[in-house]
Amino acid sequence: MKATWEKVFEYASMPVHGTMSRKLRKGVRVQLNEGKLYEEAVFFLGEQFVRITETERSGTNVNTYYDWAKITSVRTYSPKE
Repeated sequence: MKATWEKVFEYASMPVHGTMSRKLRKGVRVQLNEGKLYEEAVFFLGEQFVRITETERSGTNVNTYYDWAKITSVRTYSPKE
């Protein structure tokens, strides 16, 4: 399933210039395993894991890591065109 999830993340995001990370496209939100809904997050698609970085209002960066094998669903939300 890793290849499928990678395609979903690529669809929902765009590359961050000069890095291997991807930021969510404007208006797109992503939910993994029917858990937290991510908005304005940056994704790093590693070989063994996915790292999601969010910045709190206080300016603190929060990193959440997911094992590719433990991702059971990815839901995307985007505005209707």
